[in-house]
Amino acid sequence: MPFLPSLSGRKVVRAFQALGWQVARQRGSHIILVKEGQNATLSVPDHKEVAKGTLRSLIRAAGITVDEFVQSL
Repeated sequence: MPFLPSLSGRKVVRAFQALGWQVARQRGSHIILVKEGQNATLSVPDHKEVAKGTLRSLIRAAGITVDEFVQSL
């Protein structure tokens, strides 16, 4: 299983933005990301540290690999 670093919600959002996702809106502590041509929306919690399982779920929903995500950091 590839290594996932501990990241804040803001850093996760920046990594997804580097992959073409855009911030659509924020409601409370969740930042919603959308991407043209993608059916899924990503809901990233704006916490000091995003749980590993949550991060893996977001990566899977985005249709990318963990390695691609880590390279976008």
